[in-house]
Parts: sequence; C-alpha cells; structure tokens
Amino acid sequence: MKHLKLASASAISIAAASFANTAQAEDLTLCWAAWDPANALVELSKEFESQSGHSMSFEFIPWPNFADRMLNELNSGGKLCDLLIGDSQWIGGGAENGHYVKLNDFFDAEGISMSDFADATVYAYSTWPKGTPNYYALPAMGDANGWFYRKDWFGREDIQAAYKEATGQELREPQSQKEMLQIAQFFQGREIDGQTVYGAAIFTERGSEGITMGVTSALYPWGFKYENTPGSYDMDGAVNSPEAVEALEFYKEFYETATPPGYTNSYMGESLDAFKSGQVAMAMNWFAFFPGLYADPNTGGDKIDFFVNPPQNNAGSTLGGQGISVVAYSDKQDAALEYIKWFANPDVQAKWWELGGYSAHNSVLNDPGFKDSAPFAGDFLEAMGSVQDFWQEPAYAELLLAMQKRLHDYIVADQGTAQEALDKLVEDWTEVFEDEGKL
Repeated sequence: MKHLKLASASAISIAAASFANTAQAEDLTLCWAAWDPANALVELSKEFESQSGHSMSFEFIPWPNFADRMLNELNSGGKLCDLLIGDSQWIGGGAENGHYVKLNDFFDAEGISMSDFADATVYAYSTWPKGTPNYYALPAMGDANGWFYRKDWFGREDIQAAYKEATGQELREPQSQKEMLQIAQFFQGREIDGQTVYGAAIFTERGSEGITMGVTSALYPWGFKYENTPGSYDMDGAVNSPEAVEALEFYKEFYETATPPGYTNSYMGESLDAFKSGQVAMAMNWFAFFPGLYADPNTGGDKIDFFVNPPQNNAGSTLGGQGISVVAYSDKQDAALEYIKWFANPDVQAKWWELGGYSAHNSVLNDPGFKDSAPFAGDFLEAMGSVQDFWQEPAYAELLLAMQKRLHDYIVADQGTAQEALDKLVEDWTEVFEDEGKL
C-alpha cells in the first residue's frame, strides 16, 4: 500500500510524553484471532511498548476456534486477556454479562470522541443496546466481505470474445449479483492455459460461521431484514420473505453451478487457497486479506483486482471487523486503558492502515489520499457504507448455530426448499428469543 502521511516527529514525541507518568510497568496480554492483521498489530504495538514502558504479549487463536476459546474464557471469568478484540456479534453478551468494561467515563476523561470513527463501526463494534451512546469497545478493525478476481483473465481478448459470444455482453466487474453468477458460470469448467478452472470460491462452511457470512452476502443485496420492525423480534415475513427465498435459491444455484468440485465446507482459508492456486476466476473473502492477496507473487499485483459485493435490489455487504475492549476480569485495567488511548490516536490509526490493518478512524478514511492508497481502498469505503451485521444479541451463538444448520442443510445437503429452510429458521429463532424472555 502507498503510505498515507504519518505524524511528525514532534507529534509522536508528544504522544510518548503522555505515558511518562505511568506508575508501574505491566505486561499486558491482547487476545485476537490469528490472521494477517494480528501480525500487523504486533508490529504497531512496539510503538506503544516504547512509549509506555508496558510490555505486550499476544494470544492469537485460529479463526475456527476463536469464538469457542474466547467466549469460554469470558464466561469463566478468566484472566488470560487484558484486552480483547472480539467479534461484533459479541458486544451484546460482553455488555450484558459484565465481560467488558464500559468505556464512557474513560472516553469523556480522555477526550476520545466516537464521532471521530465511522458511524457504521461505532454502531456495530461499540454500542449496546445498539445505537445508544453506551460504549464497550473502541472500533479496532473495520472489515466487510468483498470480492477479488483474476484481472489478467478478464483482460484477455480470447476470453472477452468468448464471453461476448456466450452472453452478448462485455466481460467486466459484475454490477449485480446475477451478473456475477453469469460470469462465474461462464468460467466454470473452462480451460485456461491448459488447466480446468472454475467460477468462484464462496463460503459453505458449517462448523463456525462460514455459510452464514456467505449467504448474507446475497441476502442483504436482495433486501433481507432480520425483523419487520427493528427491536421487535418480529421475524415472520422478514426473515422468510419472498426476497429472502429468492436470494437463498440464488446462492444454492451459485454453489451448484459455479464452484470447484467438493467445495462443501469452505471458508476463509479454502477461498484463499482456491484463488492462489489458480482454480477460480473470482472469490469472496474479507477485506482484511486483501493486502496479502495483492502482495502474492503468483496471483497478486497486475493479475488481481477487487470489487465490492454487488447490489441486486439494493446495495448490501456483510459486516466483519471487531472492536477492542478492556476485559472486566483483568487486574491491569488502567494499563489496558492506556493502550486504548494510544490506539485511538489519529497518528497511530494512520500507521495501522499503513501496516495492513483497517482503521475505522475518520481522519484516515477521509484523507484525500485514502482511496488511492491501496487498490482496494475505495471498494472498502463503499462496502462500509452499506454493511449489515448478524444478530448481536447475547444469545447470538444459538442464533448462529441455527442459521448455519438451516443454510447448510438446504444448500449443501440438498434438503427441502429455500422457503422451508427460512420458515424453520424463524421457528428456531423464535424459540431462542422466547427462552431469552424477549418474545
């Protein structure tokens, strides 16, 4: 990525001086998932160590085990983590169950304003109840599900001519969900440079959250809503609407007609592998991986390009990303709050983006040079303008398990119809909310 202008030496010196009165050096442990942005955060945090006198340790858990490991840690009142970068869906449980320190008084005392961060990230990563000025995290890692494709294949005259003959249209970045499927089906089983290739890598994994994150990338552009009225838990007619049924049927067709064979339980790693090995023309995955994809020596650089999740009835992208919270069971909360204060600094946020993290700070996102700072930066901004998230309820795990089952049973296991799958999902979710006393 091209560098955004960072802080001057004097500004960094001032930031360092703010930690000069630290009473006692602590060894802080920050917990997160194991992926490329975590490595960037280790590098970034060296600056905090030198300024504060505290030392940083890191506990990074592979994504398939991240939720189980960290939620068990929180639910048991464990002291492993002083700071936790937890998924957006955890914010409700983190607040209601007392796992996270409420940060309002600290933000007020330190002059940290949530208006300095992108609205969508504050709403999704920080607030509980949703949309209220009650903050339990600082936006740490903006993210959404996006797409990337073989720009070199799309640009070949023979492939362009074949696509025009097959469809009557020009081969381009897809402008709608249905056009994206048409392109994927065109590439499915095609021979390129002596190798059989396939249309696209999409998410189908059942064990954690994969197929839900994939399918919502179709549901949201069709206009899917979780409730008829926000906050009502009135789901019948929304979750199983005609538009939702059409989107779910679309995703099943995508799986059946435009993905690599045997692609029955795929998520982040499988998507990256399929693309880097030259199997697919397109793939979905989180923006967090795009810096690494662009840097890949075999399929990156001039061979790759990126696009936002296409609209259908409206724009819509599946939200990823996380906020950073102070764990309520930590014995080092003061030092952990120092880290939050340091991380919120605009100069630190600029370096976070430069290193490969996704800042949610408006000073970075609104910088005139931001869109040109990386080939996917403009798409990231567009995606974050139309993101939707899964339930952030304290019972989100039960809600997620139900959706994983219903989607996988229909799409991959070929059981029943889309309407039946969504009707059963409404029944599942109704039972969860009745047990929670919300219905």
